[in-house]
Amino acid sequence: MSYYSAHPRFHLAVDCIIFGFRDDKISLLLLKRDFEPAKGECSLMGGFVRENESVDDAARRVLTELTGLTDIYMEQVGAFGKVGREPDERVVSVAYYALINIDDYDHELVESHNAFWVAIDERPDLIFDHDEMVSKALVKMRGMASEYPIMFHLLPKEFTLSKLQSLCEAIYGMPLDKRNFRKQVAHTACIEKVGAIDKSESKRGAALYRFNENVFRKTGIFKL
Repeated sequence: MSYYSAHPRFHLAVDCIIFGFRDDKISLLLLKRDFEPAKGECSLMGGFVRENESVDDAARRVLTELTGLTDIYMEQVGAFGKVGREPDERVVSVAYYALINIDDYDHELVESHNAFWVAIDERPDLIFDHDEMVSKALVKMRGMASEYPIMFHLLPKEFTLSKLQSLCEAIYGMPLDKRNFRKQVAHTACIEKVGAIDKSESKRGAALYRFNENVFRKTGIFKL
């Protein structure tokens, strides 16, 4: 008998907390489960880790299967393994949060999974310990956003300063002074004008900006 065979075996899973930004709010992609246990209830998107893949690869696969996207920013939140966290079997889940531009994903694919977007502060009760996963993911995402330019994964490549400010306010959960915010942007070298105007919201229009990753890599400086 080997050392490993003397110990119990558990199922290993991943769960993905997918954040988007719409209507000036951080939103969460959920699905209605069409299988037991907890059929008909709301949950995160997840799945079991396959024998031939790493935990990170399993999370990437789950994200691609749901959204159709293959290059998604994600960070590990942590492992969740309380006894009895799932009713039928012992399952340990590794949670990840992901950030996507809400206009980029495959809408038909998402709908085929019974998935839908909901504002983060309006989300329904979730199954098992998924609410705990979301809460911890929010804390980690907000901490990362204060030091690294991860927020731009939630925006189109070109954006207005008003939209960027709305996103920062949604992430940090507080209003920001417009004048001070724009001064801060002016001193952030990796945010630059693109020389075009967005007239979708007014006749006068607003200047468009973009995040320059090459500049950030050279300077390593980002703070909004």
